[in-house]
Amino acid sequence: MRPGTLETAQRPFVLIWELTQACGLACNHCRADAKPQRHPDELSTAEGKALLKDAAEFGDGQLVVLSGGDPLVRDDVEELIASGDDLGLRMTITPSGTGSLTAGRIEAMADAGLKRMAVSLDGASAETHDAFRGEEGSFAETIRAVEDARAAGLPVQVNTTVCRQTVDELPAIRELLTDLGAVMWSVFFLVPVGRGRILEPITPERADVVMAWLAEVSETEPFGVKTTEAPQYRRVVMQRQGETAAGGEKGAAPDPGVKRRTGIVAGDGFAFVSHTGEVFPSGFLPESAGNVRDRPVTDSYRNSALFQSLRDRDRLSGKCGACPYRHVCGGSRSRAFAHTGDPLASDPLCPFVPEGYDGPLPWDDADGGARGVSSGG
Repeated sequence: MRPGTLETAQRPFVLIWELTQACGLACNHCRADAKPQRHPDELSTAEGKALLKDAAEFGDGQLVVLSGGDPLVRDDVEELIASGDDLGLRMTITPSGTGSLTAGRIEAMADAGLKRMAVSLDGASAETHDAFRGEEGSFAETIRAVEDARAAGLPVQVNTTVCRQTVDELPAIRELLTDLGAVMWSVFFLVPVGRGRILEPITPERADVVMAWLAEVSETEPFGVKTTEAPQYRRVVMQRQGETAAGGEKGAAPDPGVKRRTGIVAGDGFAFVSHTGEVFPSGFLPESAGNVRDRPVTDSYRNSALFQSLRDRDRLSGKCGACPYRHVCGGSRSRAFAHTGDPLASDPLCPFVPEGYDGPLPWDDADGGARGVSSGG
């Protein structure tokens, strides 16, 4: 058994806290299916500070992402950032591109100890981005917010959703990121949850092509590149470099030359706390391992049966379970859950078929799937 690395068994690389699901936008891809009004059972400021104190038990420098909805709907964000910063947490935020993200609010968050701000760009122009976000003026607000963040000395990350509606925009978004001075491009491959169920994913074969292109981008641009809900990016990078899983053996350990962080998956290096305190492996995998009101987030992450199963790559089923890259990839557990109800099933976005595997293929039952490519193809 290989229940994750020692490091990921004890702490996530990324802990997201969804402050609220309230938001003034109606984005087509919204995981939270956000609504204008706040939920009456959201974690209070005091409960949020208790959560941050528990999160600090993961270890010094734990990364915490404040998300939503639109987290700036709440008026205690700066107080929470300062509290987390005092505890030694690396506090970051993903606000919505709305009028709530003023220059004054950005400066106040930076003064409170915010380390990075992430904004979403799903199109390289007002026409394409605003259409996807469902709000005229969202693109202009987002670009203005990036400029305000840079003026406040705050590094900016850009998040982009990849689906059939946005994939052709990626080259232009790449150019825009360079102009904006972004430090990181986080490219999210659609998981059909929330309002995202109405969107069309790209085919598995095209996903591999996009990931190979992203690997090239990472080598030539000044900003970093990471993928979300697409751990097969590690396999694509290794194959592009002419590498295999160490020794080329089934279930082999990660090649030491490939950074571990890029292979985190839901529950293994990643955890999510909902606006009402439920602890999920990911915001896209809404299975609860406990609530922070009655169980510390550290305990849910380290000891719950759900999280432990997700850290054991030998428990994966189907072609993911037979894949020689499973310990460096593992597939999107969130996408597997969304399509099958089983977080240990195969990820239907990955076209790779292990050599000699003759079991069921995940796209046989998935809409719009593509035939896979074998390890020799």
